Amino acid sequence: MEGTILIVGLVIFSLIISVPCGYIRQNYPKYSFMWFLLIHLPIPFIILLRLKAGISWHFIPLTLGGSVAGKILGGVVSRRRKQNAKTP
Repeated sequence: MEGTILIVGLVIFSLIISVPCGYIRQNYPKYSFMWFLLIHLPIPFIILLRLKAGISWHFIPLTLGGSVAGKILGGVVSRRRKQNAKTP
């Protein structure tokens, strides 16, 4: 039970930490240095927490999925805010 809570917590953390990166990433041209940096910036933190928590490497796809979902969510929020700012 405790291991499950750690895994779910790490996936949620990877989602939350990736939302700001996805939000900011929308302001940069695709494939630019900052765009690339913002995609990969949360990964070392997620890896560090996974190692400190003693979670097996078998759960990397779950944390990667949480990170990708966070980046997509941040991008959607950024696009909607820009779209709402344009409409009078």
